[in-house]
Amino acid sequence: MLMTTNTNNPTGKYASVNGINLYYEIHGTGKPLIMLHGGFGTFEMFTALSPALALDHQVIGVDLYGHGRTAITDRPIRFEQMADDIAGLIHHLGLEKADLLGYSLGGTVALQTAIRHPERVDKLVVISTPFKRTGWHPETQTGMTSI
Repeated sequence: MLMTTNTNNPTGKYASVNGINLYYEIHGTGKPLIMLHGGFGTFEMFTALSPALALDHQVIGVDLYGHGRTAITDRPIRFEQMADDIAGLIHHLGLEKADLLGYSLGGTVALQTAIRHPERVDKLVVISTPFKRTGWHPETQTGMTSI
């Protein structure tokens, strides 16, 4: 599957958090809802869902560290650091709290954000999210260590 990224999005911005430039875009108004995509994806994974949510939420779409328009650096890719990035984004935007919706990898980042920064998270929605590696099939564990 070939993924493309719309690099000409006029709503996209960058937040300088934790030594990286985290890409995000905001759509709609209302209660803040940060949407976190799955592995190897971008916020555009939510194209079918985000417009409906933006009718009554301030949808904040993120490209997680090392994905899409958020460049990878020499920093390791770790759930905990990505969670700190999201907490940093919430602070950067001047929000007290936000709801988080995460799919797969994004769900794990959302869980870690709620664990590490509970004061920044109101509601949490996780979809198809692994939470314990010992629950994975052995071949999945092996495959994930090679990434």
